[in-house]
Parts: sequence; C-alpha cells; structure tokens
Amino acid sequence: MRLHQVASRHRHSGDRQFHPDDHRVMSFRDWCALNNFSVSTGRRILAGADGPVVTQLSPRRIGITIGANRTWQQSRVRGEV
Repeated sequence: MRLHQVASRHRHSGDRQFHPDDHRVMSFRDWCALNNFSVSTGRRILAGADGPVVTQLSPRRIGITIGANRTWQQSRVRGEV
C-alpha cells in the first residue's frame, strides 16, 4: 500500500486527525522558532514535566515531531474552544 493511500485511510478513519507530516522531525531550534520562543525558553519547557515528546536523533541532538508539537499545543489550550 502506498504512503498516500495509508494517509488517506487514516485521515478518514474518524478516530483521530491524521496529517502526513506528523512524523516529520523538526530540529530543536526550528521547534523554538515555530512556537515563537527563545532557545532558553525551549530548554526550560523541555526540562519541565509538561513539555512535548522529544525524539533523540543522536547522542547530542534532539528534535520534536510535528505530531508531538500539535499534541503539546493542544494540551496547552485554556478555556472552551
């Protein structure tokens, strides 16, 4: 089965919203830039208990997937949407 067929099947499954880029990994700096905060703030967020899931790319490099960032952002929503 091709990737676009799998993505299409998941997109219409109804159990959760699927985006083809969910597994794409952003660098730590790109993640900070996307969320419009500094690198030091990014480090503080990751050191806390409620940061996004981190992907260990190598012994010294980390990243955050698009899906993990989306989940983290949704967990930070305040009030009714």
